[in-house]
Amino acid sequence: MTKHFVSLAVVCVMLAALSSVAAGVGPNVILCMADDQGWGDTGYNGHAHLKTPHLDQMSREGVTFSRFYSAAAMCSPTRGSCYTGRNPYRFGVTFAMRGRLEATEIPISTVLKKHGYTTGHFGKWHLGTLSKKQGDQKRWGAFGSDPVCYYCPPWERDVDVCFVTESKVPTWDPLIDPGPVKGKKAAAQSPEKPYGNDYFVGPGQTVTENTRGDDSRVIMDRALPFIRGAVERQQPFLAVIWFHTPHSPVVGGPKYRQMYADQPEPAQHYYACITAMDEQVGRLREELKRLGVDGNTMLWFCSDNGPARQGSPRHVGSNGGLSGYKLSIREGGIRVPGLLVWPEEIKRPRTVAAPCVTSDYFPSILDALGIQLPTDRIYDGISLLPLIRGQRESRDAPIGFLNKGGNEAVWMEDRYKLIATSKGTQLYDVPADAAEKENLVGDRPAVKTRMQVALETWKAEVMKELKAVGSD
Repeated sequence: MTKHFVSLAVVCVMLAALSSVAAGVGPNVILCMADDQGWGDTGYNGHAHLKTPHLDQMSREGVTFSRFYSAAAMCSPTRGSCYTGRNPYRFGVTFAMRGRLEATEIPISTVLKKHGYTTGHFGKWHLGTLSKKQGDQKRWGAFGSDPVCYYCPPWERDVDVCFVTESKVPTWDPLIDPGPVKGKKAAAQSPEKPYGNDYFVGPGQTVTENTRGDDSRVIMDRALPFIRGAVERQQPFLAVIWFHTPHSPVVGGPKYRQMYADQPEPAQHYYACITAMDEQVGRLREELKRLGVDGNTMLWFCSDNGPARQGSPRHVGSNGGLSGYKLSIREGGIRVPGLLVWPEEIKRPRTVAAPCVTSDYFPSILDALGIQLPTDRIYDGISLLPLIRGQRESRDAPIGFLNKGGNEAVWMEDRYKLIATSKGTQLYDVPADAAEKENLVGDRPAVKTRMQVALETWKAEVMKELKAVGSD
């Protein structure tokens, strides 16, 4: 009896999914993400030299989030928030290569797949290891005594098509060791020396074909056939496209470096790889238009955190005059470029000044599909559709951030930002003081007390979930 009941339930889900597809219900969803691209590393945000014409066009045509935040000041946690809509500390992803996308979570790929979508992930994964036998470059020891404790490839999280690395690769010739990248002359690459990270397409399956040249192009070469196949089948799709650019090793291709011949060598490489990535964003948009699905596709773009601190090899990333860099919960470490184009829904350009965060992707996408959020867990993100549609101007739902194992925390409202660390408490009026120069703790005691109470309540709740996961 139980078996028949389960089978009937499965059939019902399948029929509902097929009905959804047949009805042409969308939208398609694409989540693009850069790696370590600073808030100031775009033309539309005023960079003096960097050429990003396609991101600039997205800004002119769609929604520009002037205060868009990564859920963390570093890579893996932010990426976890995109898939779950939850602060990553809730499920143990507290640092780069720490934790994984736990099986107890409900990822966006699972939800959309149940509603008839096909799902794909291309580029960086960083939410768990991809092999039980093969380590990630030189960091295998970081996983402790159990080499498979973080095993969590996307194909075990309801991702149908994959072309992924666990973590970083060079931004040019991604599978080849570029050698030292510090100095005035570019080091010669040796085809005999692999970099150490592989592109996986399935269990134990790696590929080396068509992996020379610009890494963003290599990634897009895999994403576009996935999208074409979905369109041919008239099936809605989720495509997660996470570029490695401009994370180290920063290597710019000759064609793109030539665009910045008047700049110092480190800047040539940094600007070159971002412009090459921008070119692929344009290529993606052109293909969506050619396929006739651009109108009903939500195309999001952001970065996973602020720029690496200047002084790192070839890192000349811009925080746009904000304070702090990657790994910092100051504005420069967590405020990132944020864009959305969705022509059928967003017919005129709009700027959203309210704070938004990567945790908002999950509830926003479900809202667009008319799907209720699961009720068995707490979500930190909210649907951005009212802000996107101009139905409201403020967020009215604070954002919490945790850093350094929870020893640093932020409570972000529409106007005020409270920072709590072991060194004390700071309070900033972010719209008036984006550079965080004037600490208002002494001038706004009531605001400080109110926000501190809310932060401590939220933090205790999150840390309780973290403890239950068993992460350190």
